[in-house]
Amino acid sequence: MKESRQTFLNLFFILWLLLLLKTASSSPLPRGKDPRAPSLPFGLYKGHTCVGCVLVVSVIEQLAQWHNSTVKAAVERLCDYIPEKLQGFCYVLAELYGPHIAELIDREMNADVVCHSLRLCKQDPGQPLCHLYSPPKVGLSVAIRKAKRIMKTSKDLKSFLGFSSVCTFPLLANLCEKIKYILRNKVPFEDFDGDKFSTFPTLRGYHWRGRDCNDKNTTVYPGRRPDNWDAKGDSNCNGIWGVDPKDGIPYEEKFCKGADSRGVVLLGDSAGAHFHIPPEWMTVTQMSAKSFANLPMAFSDEFDWPQFSEITGFLNSTIGGWTDSLYLRLRKRNRCNHRDLQNISQNGGSSGNLLSLIKSLARNQLLDNPAIVIYATIGNDVCNGERDTLAHMTTPKEMLSNVVQALQYLDSHLPNGSHVILTGLVDGRFLWDNLHDRYHPLGQLNKDVTYSQLYSFLDCLQVSPCSGWLTPNETLRNLTSERALQLSNVLKEIARSEKFANFDIFYMDFPLRQTAEEWRKMGGESWQLIEPVDGFHPSQIASALGTGITWQKALHEWPQVLGKENPFNDQIEAIFKDQGGH
Repeated sequence: MKESRQTFLNLFFILWLLLLLKTASSSPLPRGKDPRAPSLPFGLYKGHTCVGCVLVVSVIEQLAQWHNSTVKAAVERLCDYIPEKLQGFCYVLAELYGPHIAELIDREMNADVVCHSLRLCKQDPGQPLCHLYSPPKVGLSVAIRKAKRIMKTSKDLKSFLGFSSVCTFPLLANLCEKIKYILRNKVPFEDFDGDKFSTFPTLRGYHWRGRDCNDKNTTVYPGRRPDNWDAKGDSNCNGIWGVDPKDGIPYEEKFCKGADSRGVVLLGDSAGAHFHIPPEWMTVTQMSAKSFANLPMAFSDEFDWPQFSEITGFLNSTIGGWTDSLYLRLRKRNRCNHRDLQNISQNGGSSGNLLSLIKSLARNQLLDNPAIVIYATIGNDVCNGERDTLAHMTTPKEMLSNVVQALQYLDSHLPNGSHVILTGLVDGRFLWDNLHDRYHPLGQLNKDVTYSQLYSFLDCLQVSPCSGWLTPNETLRNLTSERALQLSNVLKEIARSEKFANFDIFYMDFPLRQTAEEWRKMGGESWQLIEPVDGFHPSQIASALGTGITWQKALHEWPQVLGKENPFNDQIEAIFKDQGGH
């Protein structure tokens, strides 16, 4: 039984990974459209396949260099580092591609040449050859032709690339469909009662939403008003239930009645979901089996770490920095808010596709507590990987329509007394200014890859998270920031002029400038506020500092949003200390 369960888990993680890589990158989704249902054609070229190949081949080459080993030994070493759940997949790929990679690296072909010769990178008609590294002296095209002659791609490799889809197998079709549904709709994979809350951490489980305390009862979930003051059971999963034997009063009534209990909901993008790729995955001088211990979790959370994020984080960070979040501060202010969180974010989220994502909100207007909703799509309305990036940015008119529609949906679903905070777009010129001439983790060993090179590579492949900001073209960077400011002004005007029945509405600028100033006062440098691998997202440090700035603004300007401090917090912790875990 144990072996069959492990086999299923291995298969599940492989399918999840393949479908995830096909559909869930941090690049923006098509503007104003619902996320497409993923399919899995193995031979289909995608820019992300090329990026993945170049990164992996680079790591293999550097592992061989650092450990003074053969390329074959480096491939085996890398697979040995991978957790057991994914090792099978690694060894299959190693068997398939390893000999070809080893032969080409041994002949001093770089990762760009290797991946083009393997046809995992492809030159579209009329487009340049995309490359991360400086081209070989003979030229990239010549080197690729030479590599193809050397390799003479095997029949096995060709048949693998021509294989249409593992999801066409009848035994796997249902599992694939369920995975696709989760990736598309952003609801928990494991949710037996269908209330959109789960007892499982990843796969859109309680890393993203408060943990369910009874997954067999649809009326029990975080954020609801207590059923009969939870005298007999914990209907809202905040760990407070039962009756005080001294006076017969239910604890929930005694400690939480009139306490302004409220939850926090984030409607956001990859920054809100906290997209992060650990730098030790690409830094061979730091690489070990320990480096990859969190790989299955990262895959099954879509490379996001919402449990450490700025709005809904609740666990101590294991990816550097520290965790500070709006949720943790609300919980500290009022222990009755325990577990009342929802991170409804997606990589590539924008004001347009958020109109689909918002439907996964779990809030009952009649039965649940009010909520603080943070609306924060801070970049993807101006960020895309298109060559004509300006033409694909959201216009002010579209922004107005999208956001008002989202607010109207919230007004029909949020309990009365809720609050909505609209967050302005970031000024992404900060990224190029602070990173372009620094070495990427992949380039630190040989001093051969800067962020400028990475940005150009991604842009060439049309998978850049933001062509308008991650570019040497200063005029384009300025125009992108100008559009971002226009869209922020739309949000500001909505907050000033629009009125809704069930919530009030506020606006705040994205606090990048204040965050950078605060970090410099602490002795830090601005580049440390940016994720080191993708060179685009806020780092763990930036997220934690941003929380404090947002909290102070709310405390001084909108104290009604945060609710009252609960004078019974210490008593709650003393009585229910064993039920306060997340």
